[in-house]
Amino acid sequence: MSKGPRLFTDIGKKAKDLLTRDFNSDQKFTVSTYSDAGVALTSTVYKYKNAVFDVKTIASFKVPDYNSGKLEVQYFHDHATLTTAVALNQSPAIDVSATIGTPSIAFGAEAGYDTTTGNFMKYTAGLSVAKPESSASIILGDKGDNIKASYVHHLDQFKKSAAIGEITRKFSTNKNTFTVGGSYAIDSLTVVKAKLNNHGKLGALLQHEVIPKSVLTVFGEVDTKALDKNPKFGLAIALWP
Repeated sequence: MSKGPRLFTDIGKKAKDLLTRDFNSDQKFTVSTYSDAGVALTSTVYKYKNAVFDVKTIASFKVPDYNSGKLEVQYFHDHATLTTAVALNQSPAIDVSATIGTPSIAFGAEAGYDTTTGNFMKYTAGLSVAKPESSASIILGDKGDNIKASYVHHLDQFKKSAAIGEITRKFSTNKNTFTVGGSYAIDSLTVVKAKLNNHGKLGALLQHEVIPKSVLTVFGEVDTKALDKNPKFGLAIALWP
C-alpha cells in the first residue's frame, strides 16, 4: 500500500460528505428505470400541504449507455499520485489530477479538457492537512471563482462522530457562506447529522440501518429566516445489495 498522499478527489471529501451527503432538498421526482434483468431504481415524491415526503428505493443496475463509459488509470507513489480519465465516446473529455506530499500534508490540482471545443472545462487546486483526530483543507475551484476552507474534528477514536466548520467565498458575487455542522453516532446502527449556515438554512437527518445494507433516512430542511415558507421534509429508504 502506498505511503504517499491520497487522490486529489479526497481533498476536502470528509467535510463535503458530512455537510452534503444524504441531505436531499430536491423536490423533483425520478421515473423508474429498469435494466434487462429487471432491477429498478425508483423515486417517488409525495406532497401534503407544505411538507414534502420523498420515498426512494435504490438498487444497483446497469444501463446500456456506452457513452457513459470511461477509462481511468491511477498511479500511486510514496510522494505523489496521478489520475487520468478519458471518456469512451467520439468526443472524449479528458480529466487529469495529481497530488504531491505525504499522508499528513498534500497539495494537488486537477483539470478537465473538452476535446470537442478545445477548452478547459475545469481547473482546481487544493491543499490538505491531516492528523489522526482532525483534518483541514483549502480548495480553489470553479476556475478560480470559488475558494473553500473546511475543518473536521473527530470526536471519537472510531471517527463516527465529528464536528465540521466550512467557509466558502464566491468572488464573482462577493458572497460568503459559513456552515457549521456535526454528526453523532448514537449506536453502531444509528447516526444523526445537523448543519446550519449564516443564511439561516438549517438541516438535520437521522439514519438507521434497519437490516444489513438497508438504511432508513429521515431528513428535514428549514429556512430559519423565512419560517412561514415551505419547509422540506423527507423519508428515504436505500436498499443496497
